[in-house]
Amino acid sequence: MNIKVCGITSIKQLQQLDGLEIDFAGLIFSKNSPRYVGEKISKKEIQSLDIDIKKVGVFVNAPYDEIMKTADDYALDVVQLHGDETAHLCEKISNNIEVIKAFRVDDTSDKSIDYMLAEYDEVCDYFLFDTAAKGLHGGSGQKFDWKIIAKSKIEKPFFLSGGIAPTDGPAVKKFKHPDFYGVDVNSRFEKEPGVKDMALVLQFKLGLK
Repeated sequence: MNIKVCGITSIKQLQQLDGLEIDFAGLIFSKNSPRYVGEKISKKEIQSLDIDIKKVGVFVNAPYDEIMKTADDYALDVVQLHGDETAHLCEKISNNIEVIKAFRVDDTSDKSIDYMLAEYDEVCDYFLFDTAAKGLHGGSGQKFDWKIIAKSKIEKPFFLSGGIAPTDGPAVKKFKHPDFYGVDVNSRFEKEPGVKDMALVLQFKLGLK
């Protein structure tokens, strides 16, 4: 089970996650987010790091040139598109770097997951499913009904996100889907926005065993 901890805003916490053998760390480059990393970690600092954790840059409706420059500046391993990006943009970016396309899931929507994913299937490396929350593109701390995902085909490695808590390890273990690849955690593992509680991260990781 892969774990992605999103909303990291310091070099120290990147190193701590690496020490805990967490698989992915999310760096948010949307200026509207309270976890915006652009003014907290410099490209010089991050380029000099010797860590194994994969660095994921999270973008919301950013233009192609900005995404690619940031990916280069911050030595990103993966780009996560968390807005309303087109399949064309995903394809263009995926020619250069791995892409996670995020989708916001609304329990009351009449659109199927498979319908939402159809045009993105050939142009992304991973999908991520987050909770649809009014006015937010993530970090709501709310769960959606995972049964919606469980009954969908998907056929692409995907992350579950949205309101996952440190005590949710057993529930995650029970969730079954042939393409379930990992979990994305954020706001419920924080002391304050952008500052993770590593004891909670470790608690969650142990709960998955």
